[in-house]
Parts: sequence; C-alpha cells; structure tokens
Amino acid sequence: MQDRSAGSPAAPELIRLDRNICTNLPAAESREWLVTNGLGGFAMGTVAGLLTRRYHGLLVAALEPPARRTLLVAKLDEVARVGAASFALGANRWSSGAIDPHGFQFIESFALEGTTPVWTYALGGARLEKRVWMQQGANTTYVEYRLDGDTGSSVELELKALVDYRDFHSATHAGNWRMQVEPVAHGVRVTAYEGAVPYYLLSSAAAAEIANEWYYKFELAAERERGLDDCEDHLHAATFRVTLQTGQSASLIFTTNEKVNLDAAAAQTAERTRTRYLHYAMHGHATRQIPAQPEWISQLGLAASQFVVEVPAESADSPGVIAGYPWFGVWSRDTMISLAGLTLATGRPEIARGILRRFGGQVNGGMLPNYFPERGEAPQYNSVDAALWYVEAVRQYHDATGDLDLVRELFPALAEIARAYASGTRFSIHADPADGLLYAGEAGTNLTWMDARSDGRAVTPRVGKPVEVNALWINALENLAAFARKLGTRDGDYAQQASRARNSFTRFWNSERGYCFDVLDGPKGNEAELRPNQIFAVSLRTTLLSASQRFAIVEACEQHLLTPFGLRTLAADAPGYCARYTGAESQRAAAYHQGTVWPWLLGPFALAYFRVHRDRAATLRLFDAIAGHLNEAGLGSVGEVHDAEPPFTARGCPAQAWSVAEMLHVWTTISESAAR
Repeated sequence: MQDRSAGSPAAPELIRLDRNICTNLPAAESREWLVTNGLGGFAMGTVAGLLTRRYHGLLVAALEPPARRTLLVAKLDEVARVGAASFALGANRWSSGAIDPHGFQFIESFALEGTTPVWTYALGGARLEKRVWMQQGANTTYVEYRLDGDTGSSVELELKALVDYRDFHSATHAGNWRMQVEPVAHGVRVTAYEGAVPYYLLSSAAAAEIANEWYYKFELAAERERGLDDCEDHLHAATFRVTLQTGQSASLIFTTNEKVNLDAAAAQTAERTRTRYLHYAMHGHATRQIPAQPEWISQLGLAASQFVVEVPAESADSPGVIAGYPWFGVWSRDTMISLAGLTLATGRPEIARGILRRFGGQVNGGMLPNYFPERGEAPQYNSVDAALWYVEAVRQYHDATGDLDLVRELFPALAEIARAYASGTRFSIHADPADGLLYAGEAGTNLTWMDARSDGRAVTPRVGKPVEVNALWINALENLAAFARKLGTRDGDYAQQASRARNSFTRFWNSERGYCFDVLDGPKGNEAELRPNQIFAVSLRTTLLSASQRFAIVEACEQHLLTPFGLRTLAADAPGYCARYTGAESQRAAAYHQGTVWPWLLGPFALAYFRVHRDRAATLRLFDAIAGHLNEAGLGSVGEVHDAEPPFTARGCPAQAWSVAEMLHVWTTISESAAR
C-alpha cells in the first residue's frame, strides 16, 4: 500500500490510563485491549496482564481465514532484574483464588498508540516499555520491550512463553498431553500433535531455552461470571532471556510463518504507517466537508479497521465483517448494518465495494445467510432482515460514491431479494396480499435481530409483521425503484409495492399508547410492548408516518428506553423485563432482548432525534457517555451490551462492530448535514 500519510494528522492517543487505575486490580483487569490482523485472528488481554477469558491470548490465529481461530500463545510471564532487585511483571489468578505474581503493581501507565497497547513499568530508576501489535494479513504477533531511564542502567529479562493449541471457544485441561517443542534458528517450533499446524516462538535478540512444562489451573474470572468452564492449563514451552541497556529494545515474535521477518523495527514501522494511513483516510477525504472530528471519533475510526476482514476471495466463502471480538464471526446482518460506519465514514469505500460484491453472490432464495459457520457447516439462511439491510447498504454506498456500475452489477441480486420476499421464501416470509406488508416466521423461529434462544426456546419470536422489518421492506422497495430509474431498466412494480405497503404501515400506529406496535398479526395478535425497533420507522430515509407520530416515537423511546449507553430493548414496566445481563448462558439469553441496553441502537435513535428536532448540538450530546466509555471495558472501542439499570455495567463482547460503526456513521451523517 502506498504511504499517502506524509504530513497527515498524527494518530490519536486518546486512551491513557494512569498508575491509579493500572495498579488497582479490579479496574485494570476489567479493561481489555485488542489488536487484530485483518484475517479474523487477534491478540487480546487485560491491562493487568491476568487472563480472565478463554479468548485472551497473544496469538489467536485464523488458520483458515477468517475461520479455525485457534489459541496458540496464551501469554508471557516476565521477570525483570535491575541490579540486585527482581520484578515479577506477570499476573495470574489461580483456581484457589490466589493472585501470583502481582506484576500490575509496577505498571506506571498504559496507553493505546493508535490501536497498539503500550505498558510502561517503573523498575526503580528504569522504565521498561512493552508494546504488542500484529502483522496485517499474517498470523504473527510482535511483543517488544524497550528500556528507558537513567543513563547506564540495564535490565535482564526472563520471558516465559505459555502456549496452547485449541479452538478459541474451548478450554484446555492438559492431562497427559505432550507437545513437541524443538529448537530452530532464533527460537523454538511447537507442534501440538501430529497433523497440527506448527508455530514458532522467535527472537533475533533473546536466547531461547526449551521448558515444555505445564502450568495448571489458571482461573478465568469472566468465564466464571458467564457460567462457563473457568479453569484452564497452559504449556510453558520456552524461556527467552535477554539483557537490555538503556535505549535498547528486544522483541519476541509468535507466528505460524516459518519465514517470518525478524526485523521487529521494520514491522513496527509498517504498523505505524498503516495507522497513519487510516487516520489520513478518515481526516483527509477530499470530498468531505465536515467539521473537525473530536478525538473519540478519530479513535473509533481506528477501531473500525479491526473488524474488517480483508482476505483473498479464495480464502473464505465470504469475508466481510467480524461482528464482535472476541467470540463472534462473520454475520450478514451485522456486516450490512456496520458497512457505512466502518468503511464509508472512514474514507475507505473500496472495502465496502468488495464486501457488497462478495455478498451479492451469497443471495439464495432472496435471503442472505445469517452467519458463516467456522467449522465447515452449511450457512444458515434464517435471517429476515439481513437481505433488506443489504439493499440499504448498497444505497448508502451509491449515495457516497456515485458508483452506478456496482449497482448495475448487483441489481439482479437486489431484484431477487424483492421478488422472493414478495412471492414467498423460507420461513413463511412473504408480502401479505391483504396489505402488502411483510410477514415472517413460523412456530419456534426468531428471524429478526432479536434472535436469542434459551433452553431451545425463542425468547422473542416476533412472528408476524415486525415493525423494523416492514420499515426496511418499504425502504428496500423504494431503493430498488430509484435504482431501476437510474439504470433505465424495468421498474418491476417496486414503486407500486412500496406505495401500497407504505399506506398499510399506518396499521402499526397504536393510538391508545401513542407509539407503534412492535409486531402486527402475530399468533397472539398485535404485540404492544414498547421496544426500540420502531425507531427505524423514523431513522430510515423513507417517510412512513406523520410528523406528529414520528415525534411521539422519539419521545417515547427517549423517555422509556434511552440510557447513556444506548436503548433498552424493552421498557422497564413490561412483563419479562430484565435489568441485568448476568448469570449462566440461559439466564443471559433470556435477558438479551428483554431490557438489556444495546449501544448500536443509539445510532438510529440519534438520527431519528435529529430528524425530529433538527438540533445538532443536542443530538451529538447523546454520545457523551460513549466518548468517555472508550477508556473503560474494551479500550478504544464500543462493546456489545450494557445492563439496563445504573451503573449500566458493560457486558458481552467488549468490541462490537455495529456499536463502533453506528457512532461513526451517525456522527458523520449529522455533521455532513450541518455542513450543507
């Protein structure tokens, strides 16, 4: 990639934690960092250095990008010796509950340099800096140590590499497992078992000594809270030793590439160049005349790149967007909702173009697969709204770029979506001949984004005519009619279908309660619970209700659903409301869409609020808490969900694609509207 970043604004360092946070164990272990490699692989951990999730590790490799994500390197336990003093920099929680060692007490500060985590340890008069980054397009992690401080000081580092080889969703209980650890030039090669992908622990500066010794019963506190297996074993494969003088650095490299570049300085330069390019693309896009971006938006612009999977088409059925780290994969709905924020708002429309083209080839029976399984299973076509969001994503892309060639290429797939949805496809999805509205669902299914299941039961089945699905359906028909006019092709009755369904949409208005029904014509009749789904009837471009009705929807959501971090999924006075997203998997599933707050919904709410009130300053103030939240939980990113009541504790994935994307998309949209 050509470096177009010369003279561009420097990447932000918005995320910085001081010693008071870093040495406070509850605060430091609740804050997580993340780096990714563009393949679906990642490295992730806590500021404190404790492993709290099964997903934490220095190398979680995507062995078949973006699938077969496998934990290879769990962590490093470091000891630093300065003169006669010894500092154990690692930290572990054991199954007994004991914490040993307590290395977090030596952390002077923590910061994100772009998306690269940087620790500074105070070791007497010396300062040891540690940073972690990944090579883009490779299953390779670099960990660098640099010594600063008084002239003439030195530090001896002893670095124990703890490794594994397991699916990232599972946990290791070693038993008699014996891995093969053997010396190679500059380090060791680890082969977990016959047929396993070998990987390498390397350093051009540090000497390696094979250990091959299991460490047993690491306790994973976050997994315990989720009611999952909370104990794990890791293999101490090798110990690396190096002495640093002031100003010197040494790096360890963990990789599946036998011929990896050992020049960590060059790798770090490449990563910094990439970060500057991302910053340039977002700030320097020549066609965008918008007000100066606040630092937190710039930080989210960098976080956005972590979710995009950019692998060759032959490497995966359909690369796109990782829905959330650490445990989600590629989901169609999440990809399409996120696309504008992750790519268009960050000045990278070429990525959106590639993803839209790939997904166009996945349309089957008018539907997109809900997600792309990572273990070889066939894709499941069980989402009613993913294909409708796809049409909206094409519209957003065309509006941003004017690229009619892509619309022409994708139009057959778009037309297939409209035809299949109108005439009928899987799961009784069809346009009702009586009113033109879209019906979806059968007993036992849940096809909308509210798709949680508990003990095999759909928690929110929403069978019938869901309000947001019909807003998307009418929006899709209007988009198709507009595309047909631009392309000079036959309309296909899209405008007529849209007009009929738009006229019928007034059925959603619940005059008794002053807002919309959530679902019409379901097995239980019309569902009147106050949920956030109706906000899309105001946030989408198509006009579906009167001005007074749109105002009332925004007011109802603001009064009963809005929190500092997003919208509740159910009003607090409704039966089944859950205030906390905690407990075992079945408990969490039952609460997932029954009150739990979703940050991504703050995006459409803000758009709706702005369209009703036309107050840019008041709208952007809705994001104040999110801006402050970037220093908490998933650092520099926005997570999946929060509890529905104060203190609105962050839960779920600490980095979620559509949460990040909607903040970027809406901030850009509102800012551009103010500039016109």
